[in-house]
Amino acid sequence: MVVAVSALGESSLGEARAELLGFTLGLLLTFLAVRVNTRLIRAKVSWWFHDITPGGTHIHHMVFGVIIMVVTGLLTFALRPAGLTLQLLAFFFGAGVALTLDEFALILHLEDVYWTEEGRISVDAIVVVAAAGTLTLVTGPPLIGTDLGRSSVWELTTIALLNLAFALIAIVKGKLWTGFVGTWVPVVALVGAVRLARPNSPWARARYGGTPQKMEHARAREARRRGRPGGFRDRLYDVIAGKPSLPAAGAPAEDADRRGE
Repeated sequence: MVVAVSALGESSLGEARAELLGFTLGLLLTFLAVRVNTRLIRAKVSWWFHDITPGGTHIHHMVFGVIIMVVTGLLTFALRPAGLTLQLLAFFFGAGVALTLDEFALILHLEDVYWTEEGRISVDAIVVVAAAGTLTLVTGPPLIGTDLGRSSVWELTTIALLNLAFALIAIVKGKLWTGFVGTWVPVVALVGAVRLARPNSPWARARYGGTPQKMEHARAREARRRGRPGGFRDRLYDVIAGKPSLPAAGAPAEDADRRGE
């Protein structure tokens, strides 16, 4: 497969985009493989793998993701490779990113929420990064190839930093797609930054604790959203990544049988 990536890169996309294609393929294929693996372990299929728990310590797959990213990064800096070698490293770096982002919710909450509703944010993170890779592959990096590309360095830097700030605020408010699209379309990031946060987002938990009316408003909007496009997203994620089966983090639950991984 990676040889095919190399051929596409050399003949059709150019070297830089071929590496980006390798990264995106590594991300998507690894994510799909990991979700098949976790769902089979969750189903307790006798002929499949089980959790890695040496000495009773559950080793999450994001640990392997971090190791892969560190090794591929070091090899890239040390060897300064080109061609197929660089594309291979990009492919495996994408695999490491997938292993890590598949547990993005755990990193965010510092709690194992893989099979809870909060765990959906891990799938959002993967989808956002895969979409960013694909969009960059097709259109180029944000702000490049537009009228902004003819601005001065200082003007472009200022616009990019402001837009990045708005996009990050939107993401912290739980609006991952708004933040992602806003990276390419600045007005979208601004809208996401000023609108009400989603109730389970870090922003809402930190800022709405003392204002119950805002939190109630956010929950009402979330309920309405779930009845419209969010419902389709949840059904799609159920097919791709498995349906959440555990209560939300902090809720009382019979958690003795935690998720498999």
